[in-house]
Amino acid sequence: MPTAITRVAPVTEQDLPYSRRWAGLAVLCLSLLIVVMANTALIVAAPSMLRDLHLGSADLQWIIDGYTVPYAALMLLCGVLGDRYGRRKALLAGLAVFAAGAVYGSIADNATDVIAARLVMGVGAAVIMPATLSLLVAMFPAHERARAISVWAATAGLGIASGPLLAGRLLESHAWGSTFLINVPIAAFAAVASLALVPASKAAGLDRVDWIGGVLSVVTVGGLVYAIIEGAHFGWSAAASGAAAIAALAAAAFVVWELRHPQPLLNLRRVADRSVGGACVAVLLLFFATFGVIYFVAQQFQFVFGYSPFETGVRLLPLAVSVSIGAALSGRATPRLGGRVVVGAGLAVGALGVLSLTFLDAASGYGLFFFALLLLGFGIGVSTPPATDLIMGGFPESDLGAAGGLNDTAVEFGGSLGIAVLGSVLATVYHDAIAGFLADLPLADLTGPMADQAAQAIEAAGDSVGGAAVVAEELSKNPFAVSYAQPLLDASSAAFAHAITDAALVGGIALAAGAVIVTALLPGRRQGEAEHADAAT
Repeated sequence: MPTAITRVAPVTEQDLPYSRRWAGLAVLCLSLLIVVMANTALIVAAPSMLRDLHLGSADLQWIIDGYTVPYAALMLLCGVLGDRYGRRKALLAGLAVFAAGAVYGSIADNATDVIAARLVMGVGAAVIMPATLSLLVAMFPAHERARAISVWAATAGLGIASGPLLAGRLLESHAWGSTFLINVPIAAFAAVASLALVPASKAAGLDRVDWIGGVLSVVTVGGLVYAIIEGAHFGWSAAASGAAAIAALAAAAFVVWELRHPQPLLNLRRVADRSVGGACVAVLLLFFATFGVIYFVAQQFQFVFGYSPFETGVRLLPLAVSVSIGAALSGRATPRLGGRVVVGAGLAVGALGVLSLTFLDAASGYGLFFFALLLLGFGIGVSTPPATDLIMGGFPESDLGAAGGLNDTAVEFGGSLGIAVLGSVLATVYHDAIAGFLADLPLADLTGPMADQAAQAIEAAGDSVGGAAVVAEELSKNPFAVSYAQPLLDASSAAFAHAITDAALVGGIALAAGAVIVTALLPGRRQGEAEHADAAT
């Protein structure tokens, strides 16, 4: 009998993976790096800005959070726009807007201009972040994607520590405006390199954008983030309560609209999937704890330990190193153990790191923070790559921008929630703990301008540990009040240590509960693989 000959179709160039994908990944990671650094560099620059611009607490808070609101609110819509009009085009546009905002911030000389510059940078970041993830998934074949996402996640950890490190080095010999300019040459290089190394990519078959869904998503996330920041730091005024109410109404309208739209901005049925939903919870809680911890650890280092901005950056490096180690191990462990085990274990390790700070007291040194940062960073590195892979793998290629926007919204929303909630716990406990010391200061005999100055100093010292450090510095220059400087520093250090233990308890419990919830939500390895295959079709 004649043997049947099976003709195999030749492998075409289109079937091969993109040849320069690892060099392209380096460009994407560089773009991601400046977005993360812009969030963390300001932490060490804040004291200089506080003095030079004569900022009030509200000004300083919105200089920090002015970046967060547009960043969180716009990512989902910007991710979909990248799918529709071109992901590399979106990356280039985001880098240009981001760099323009950074230049504007570097020359600003008042709080209003700095806040405006941060808003512009936040818009640029909202375009960059989902573009990096969607391009990554489009460039890499499925069997290499987990490794690539591990590198992406390790870069985020590097940015958390390198922002304060680079900003601290600049602040040793330059004004705070130089910390904005860190990003400009990196953005310019990334833009040029992306044209050579990152392929053009966009979704097939996406011929229109769900603009109504986009507007509703912006109002929902932006209103909610604004309400959380404003309410946690300045009280639940009419503005904060109104923003929360508007966000709730917009969220309800968004759900109804998206479920009925033939080509929705975000396929909510995908989000309801156990893999995607559980991974979103994991990412949100990880960055809830991470940004909250960095917020109060940086203050401890500068105002209690007296480290310079550069020394603060150096002492945050264990976090970045352990993120990189955790991400490398995660890439090997996830194929063997499955996402549920690896993500849950990472959350548990991170929870141990945060909870270790509940042992802090006024006599504690850097060692306890070193241990906590190592564990927290390792937990981030282990959990983030498989969680991000689960989110991205839960959507077809035509929705990669939406998937990247969803992941990044979870990151930024979790971070802003962590700073707001843990920062609020920190401020409340600190104020209550130092109130007794401040009340016992002998001010009854003071009259006129001296009484007013003393009252302002007490208010500043009771508001934050940074305020207490500034007041103590001024007291040390006054021969009649120098005897109160060191007792004030001791009292504020003890009060801040007490505040950190309470805030760490809240953050640690949230992560520990998240480990249990996520482990229950995520499917086992075999079921997860089947769901990934279904999502890709």
